[in-house]
Amino acid sequence: MSEKAKQHILSIGAHAGDQELTAGATLAKYVMEGHKVTMLHLTPGEKGHPRLSAEDYAKQKIEEANEFAHIIGADARFLDYKDGELPLDETVKFQVADIIRELKPDILITHWSQSMHKDHQNTHYIVKDARFYAAIPTFIRELPYHGVKRVYFSENWEDMYGFEPEVFIDIPEEAYEKWVQGLNRFAFARGETYGFPYIEYYKALTVVRGAVNGFKRAQAYAVGPGGVHQRLQFFM
Repeated sequence: MSEKAKQHILSIGAHAGDQELTAGATLAKYVMEGHKVTMLHLTPGEKGHPRLSAEDYAKQKIEEANEFAHIIGADARFLDYKDGELPLDETVKFQVADIIRELKPDILITHWSQSMHKDHQNTHYIVKDARFYAAIPTFIRELPYHGVKRVYFSENWEDMYGFEPEVFIDIPEEAYEKWVQGLNRFAFARGETYGFPYIEYYKALTVVRGAVNGFKRAQAYAVGPGGVHQRLQFFM
């Protein structure tokens, strides 16, 4: 690809580990092709460990997310909100809008709108409004406006209410291997917190989504109303 074709993806997750599980193989593929990826975590997701304090687990989750980002070649960022307490207010929306203006991404990836977890659901609406605020010149901020071309919603087992997979990204072997290597940095993904087999579940899901689309493996995304089934090597 020419330099003009290079893109910047900003993935925005409620917790460290959310977008790694659901979109990480896609992000690894993009980095391998010379694109830029930034992973923004609105909270560490620090209240999900049965033995560690929230403070200690927050430090561990941040380290794990940084290790994942390093393995796939992405950048990682964190906002200073607490797990389960992510607000849906203008302050956080403008914080995310300012990051969008700073990084100037071409594509956003985030949570679907309906979820069993309030942080996931709040993140969806935070990103929706932040995209709007970032793109409007008359919202006067420190940095100039920036419009994001596309938003995709990743497939998370906690966000499946009304989720319709519409875009399927082919995952090559090297990206898949980097993704799995990165996921193994997360203790919760290895099943060491509450026992759910996250890595095996999401690995199997890539096979399921790939099989019905003629790929060996794929990750699926929703685009919302008006979406059309698409088998893609890269996002449109």
